[in-house]
Amino acid sequence: MIDAEFEVLVARGVEDLRPEVRAHMKNIAILIADQPSPEQLREQGIPEGDTLFGLYEGIPLTERGIDDPVLPDTITIFKLPILAEYTDPTDIAECVSNTVWHEVAHHFGYDEEWVAVEEERRGKIL
Repeated sequence: MIDAEFEVLVARGVEDLRPEVRAHMKNIAILIADQPSPEQLREQGIPEGDTLFGLYEGIPLTERGIDDPVLPDTITIFKLPILAEYTDPTDIAECVSNTVWHEVAHHFGYDEEWVAVEEERRGKIL
């Protein structure tokens, strides 16, 4: 899959979010990278041989002060790990959409435990 096709999937993942969620996404950039860096894997405690589909880096909205100047948060969607796991175009699109949702949930201050429970409830386990 070429980068432009993957970018379309990420954009659709954002569009799949409810309008009120998109309206409250502030000071955030959504990026695409081929794969996580060794530093990102280490910082997230990912064991050797495992990987990430996406990563939120920043200060969640629930932890920001009103006047605190902060750099933009980033959500990075990692193309190669997703393509290594999924080959069917429908599965790839669903994984990208789920990964965007997962990382946006962190932007709103939800922890990994809440996200996992909600993904199971939604039937969207990656």
